[in-house]
Amino acid sequence: MTEEKPKILIVEDEKAHAEALSEGLGRSGYECIVANTGLKAVQLLAEQTYDLVVTDLILGSDIDGLAVLQATKQHSPSTEVILITAHASVASCREALRDGAYDYVTKPIDIEDLREVVARALERGHLIRDNRLLRQMLNEHFGFEGIVGRSQQMVDIVRTIRQVAPSDVTVLIQGESGTGKELIARALHSNSHRSGKRFVALNCAGLSESILESELFGHVKGAFTGATSDRRGRFVHADGGTLLLDEVGDTSGAMQAKLLRVLEDGEVTPVGSNESIKVNVRLISATNQDLLSAVAEKKFREDLYFRLQGVTIKVPPLRERREDIPLLVAHFLKEFAAKHNKVILGLTPEVRRVLAGYGWPGNVRELLNVIEGMVVLARGQRLELEDIPDQIRNFGPVPIALLTSDKSGGAAQEGAAQVEISAGMSIAQAEQQLIRKTLEFTGGNREQAAKILGIGARTLYRKLKEYDLS
Repeated sequence: MTEEKPKILIVEDEKAHAEALSEGLGRSGYECIVANTGLKAVQLLAEQTYDLVVTDLILGSDIDGLAVLQATKQHSPSTEVILITAHASVASCREALRDGAYDYVTKPIDIEDLREVVARALERGHLIRDNRLLRQMLNEHFGFEGIVGRSQQMVDIVRTIRQVAPSDVTVLIQGESGTGKELIARALHSNSHRSGKRFVALNCAGLSESILESELFGHVKGAFTGATSDRRGRFVHADGGTLLLDEVGDTSGAMQAKLLRVLEDGEVTPVGSNESIKVNVRLISATNQDLLSAVAEKKFREDLYFRLQGVTIKVPPLRERREDIPLLVAHFLKEFAAKHNKVILGLTPEVRRVLAGYGWPGNVRELLNVIEGMVVLARGQRLELEDIPDQIRNFGPVPIALLTSDKSGGAAQEGAAQVEISAGMSIAQAEQQLIRKTLEFTGGNREQAAKILGIGARTLYRKLKEYDLS
């Protein structure tokens, strides 16, 4: 949906009641469309997609509220449906919930109660649509499981993987710790002609030169103290497949020379042996360092660098692709709710705002661990502010991070707007200033302002009226 206001279809055969519902929900910032018959509702559902359907159970025609529910789910499975009934029939309500209704309310309608149910239903629909976009992005046919994101940076990375994976060219993946470099390496492997063979990964950081040499090339019995038998190295173990050397920038000069020899000759010599072993391995390297700068500083061999970087993939830190955070959160919520047998229906707008505004120095790995902890410790079916770890919830004070898109449609860029908070200022005054500054930054674009603030469009419209900021 691209409209600023959530679009609600109201299905009610009593025109006065329909108008009252439309007016009551319209004051909350929703765009309401009314259908006075079930047949008209089905026609409208076939023509466009709605964020929510509110329908009377009894419509006085051949098409009742249950038929409207079924038509809604047929045309748009992520659209939630709220039923209105004067009868509160347990059997019919159970049938409706079983067929996918979000909830039901009974007549006479309390408009405030209905607004609460509507807000919850829209939030759930938002989460479902996020999950749908996530599944599209994963594109299981191409094997990109786990690569989550719709930012331009991630779209470009997925495109590069598709282009490069079928070849045997070496790939250098650069990015901070926790950005998912190994995930990209696995995607390259699974989309290559080597996918039926092994994917082998070795983290070079923290290993002494002798241990790393043995891990990579293997050793023969008696090569050193403790070598009680022959052991093949990672190159031989990965023969025919793919070898990932993670944190290759941490290797010593002597090890870099040996790696270069393997790439040139296609052979490895186990420690303590005089016999070389021919290997056919695709090499992928990953590092959190700037290897080109290391080459300039004579800390990394230039000839090896050019061998490793047949194609370079740079993975941005999470703080530079904040628009991917909601998708990642939705993905991890689903994954960990299933893993820990928890029912988690979503998270509050305040939680969304905090998660989107945090710096995530540990990148995707940190977000993953935080979401899993929140799911495990959650006391309700929605993640609340108190479920967020203290170090993240109390992060600040910092400038408000504002995301804008450049005019060419490129990646999001970060700017900052300073909001001055002083002692003696009320929460309402601070909120007014925050909303005003954000609207100034977006040039009055309310949809973008709502996204930046981490609140729904309906909430922003209500605040604008409340503070007379329109």
